[in-house]
Amino acid sequence: MSREVMSVAQENPVLELEENPLAHNSVAARYVSTTDPDACWAGKRGAAVPSYYDHYLIDNTSCIILGVEATRARFRQETLARRMLAQVKEQLGVCPQSLGADKAYGSGEFLAWLLERNIQPHIPVIDRRHQTHRHFTRDQFRYDPVANVFRCPQGQTLRYRGMDRQGQGYIYRTAEWQCRGCPVKKRCTSGPVRGIFVHWHEPARRVARELAQTSAYACSKRERSKIEALFSELRLRVGLRRVRLRQLWNVAEQFYLAATAQNLKRLVRFLAQREPLPVPCAT
Repeated sequence: MSREVMSVAQENPVLELEENPLAHNSVAARYVSTTDPDACWAGKRGAAVPSYYDHYLIDNTSCIILGVEATRARFRQETLARRMLAQVKEQLGVCPQSLGADKAYGSGEFLAWLLERNIQPHIPVIDRRHQTHRHFTRDQFRYDPVANVFRCPQGQTLRYRGMDRQGQGYIYRTAEWQCRGCPVKKRCTSGPVRGIFVHWHEPARRVARELAQTSAYACSKRERSKIEALFSELRLRVGLRRVRLRQLWNVAEQFYLAATAQNLKRLVRFLAQREPLPVPCAT
C-alpha cells in the first residue's frame, strides 16, 4: 500500500425524518429537527433535508479507506481532517507526502497546518481575490514590505488599519481624501475608499496556488475521482442512500460498517491477485 498520496472528501447521505423543521436562527437561516437535533439542514443535490456528512480518507493507490468520520452537515471540516490524519499516523504509521481534497478543505489555516507537517496540499484555495465585480484585483496593487503598505495603480497608499479576527486577516485601506477625484475610481471601487484584505495564512495560500500549477497537482485531481467512485458505490451498491438510524453516534456506526464492507471487497480482489507459485522446470 502506497503511503505517498491520500485523498479526503465528504458525502451527505440524508436522514428520512418527519417534515417538521423549526426555525433555529432567522439570521443564519438554520433549521433544527425535533426528531433528530444532530442532523443539519443541507442539500447538495436538490432540496435541503436533514443530513449528515460521511468523510473518507483513502490511499489513492489501493483505494483502501483509511479513515471514516460522521459529522453534522457543516461546510468547514478542517479539524476533522486533522484528526483523521493524526489517527492514521498513530495507528498505521502512515504519513502522506501529499493530500488531495476539494475546496471545502481549502482554508488558509488548514493549508498552513499541512505545510508545517511537510504534506503538500493539493487542494483548491478558498479565494475571493478576484471577486471584485470588474474592479481592480488585488494583484494590481503592489505591496511595500518596508512601509507595510499597498500601493494602488495610481500610486496612492493603502495603510494598515487593523485585524479582522473573524475573517482571520489584516485590513488595508485608503483614506477618503485619497480616492476623492481619482480618475480611475470607478474601475477601482464603488465605495468611498478602497480596501484590501490579507489572510493571516497568505504564505500558505500562495504555496497552494503554486502547487496547483504542477503536474503532481493535476495527478491528484484525477485521482480524486477514486474517492467519488467509493461514494457512488456507497449509494448504488451498498445502498446507503439514506441512513437508517438517528443521532450522530448511530450514524457513525453505520458509516463504519459500510466502509468496512467496501474494504473487504478490495481485500478479496487483492487476495485473488496473489502471484502464482513458481512451477519447477524438468531437467
